[in-house]
Amino acid sequence: MRKLISVALLTALLPAFSYAQTYSKTPPVMKLSDPLPANLFVELSRVINPTVVNISTSVLPSKVQPGMRDPMLDMLEQLYGFTPQLQPRSNKPQQVGLGTGFIIRDDGLILTNNHVIQGADIIQVQLSGEEDKLYDAKVVGSDGRTDVALIKIKPDKKLPVAALGNSKDLKVGEWVAAFGNPFGHSHTMTKGIVSSIKREIAEINRVPLIQTDASINPGNSGGPLVNTQGYVVGVNSAIDPRGPGIGFAIPIDDIKKILPDLETRGSIRKGFLGVGLGDHTDESAAEFGLGDKYHGAVIVQVVPHGPADRAGLKMYDTITEVNGKKIRDSFDLTDTISGETPGTTVNLKVITADGQRKTLKAKISERPQEPRNMYLAQQKNSDMRGHKAPFNIGFSVSDLNSQLRQELRIDAAVKKPVITGIERSSLASMAGLQVGDIILEVNKRPINKASDVLKSLKKDSNSFRIARGRQIIVLTFSR
Repeated sequence: MRKLISVALLTALLPAFSYAQTYSKTPPVMKLSDPLPANLFVELSRVINPTVVNISTSVLPSKVQPGMRDPMLDMLEQLYGFTPQLQPRSNKPQQVGLGTGFIIRDDGLILTNNHVIQGADIIQVQLSGEEDKLYDAKVVGSDGRTDVALIKIKPDKKLPVAALGNSKDLKVGEWVAAFGNPFGHSHTMTKGIVSSIKREIAEINRVPLIQTDASINPGNSGGPLVNTQGYVVGVNSAIDPRGPGIGFAIPIDDIKKILPDLETRGSIRKGFLGVGLGDHTDESAAEFGLGDKYHGAVIVQVVPHGPADRAGLKMYDTITEVNGKKIRDSFDLTDTISGETPGTTVNLKVITADGQRKTLKAKISERPQEPRNMYLAQQKNSDMRGHKAPFNIGFSVSDLNSQLRQELRIDAAVKKPVITGIERSSLASMAGLQVGDIILEVNKRPINKASDVLKSLKKDSNSFRIARGRQIIVLTFSR
């Protein structure tokens, strides 16, 4: 017995002894370059800060309607967890945001984020913290999905210019510096490294982003992210508010591709399929027989005589692939189609509402341009309250107009009516209906106008199919 125990103990110790001998005492070989100069960031500040500008935006009081919100506020709340306070209502323009830009041409052409200037009636630029003069700027071009904008001022002299570099060669671990005006603190510089590249966050941008731990805060938006050679490699765009040191920049290579179109035509050419899109919930996916591991984007609106209509796509069809590329969700489909050259034909894999699987061909057209300033497109005297539903159900519904689209963030392709009011403790409230819900069906009848909703309602029980954000939801209730 004693012999057996000794053997067992020896056997148990051997692996540990053997493993201990495998510890490496030699670090991996690294290809290190020359040490960083001690004055590197001092020099970066000296050459880059003169190219950085402070951007302030204002809205005319006549454009500020009760209940309306400027896009800047939504962007700051979503991406930064920060709510700026508007000035008290007055007859003067109300400042709604501060941001950053940088000069890319000595005649006053400035690159910034679209969300910095979106919805503004007045854009003013301050060249440096020591200079009080404000230059009025005009928008040359902008693109919301890429979150890039060009603005132009008329300076008194030639201005210093930031050099646009390349982002394709960026490596994780590289030193970078971020410039901007965080919280209005003019010409602030922070440093960090490239934390990750090609970070896909569809909710923020259609292009994969550079992640950095260089400190980025509200007001930094639109500022340059610069490498150690002094080249701009990205444009500061957003942060993850859940933790410090998680900032994102748009790669400069993706921006350089669209700059010519932004300057010459004011926008970029985007592919257009002519559909309103949503995403399935587990319930709607089960209803359409898509199974547990569903993917794709569901069509909630087909624009008459558009590419999708001509291709034979129908409401509630789910597009799962484009040219062999698997589609994750509605954001993915929007970005994929936007990237297609107008005039090209794409192959779409589709699951129809009755479960059939088809491959259809669609010829992509060019996406119609939307008004640059949505406030200018508001309809006067529009009835924001909508039409009250009968039978004391407790909601109001309205056909969409430009003011509602702006306030509720509804895509121009969607033409269905929207819920504009919910009465407290009503049947509609208890059923889960919400302001902003797009009504697709009532009691299994397709809906096109607010009047269709009112005609389709019943006194005792009703069912709704709605689009909420990008989800398709079915709600039923009875007395």
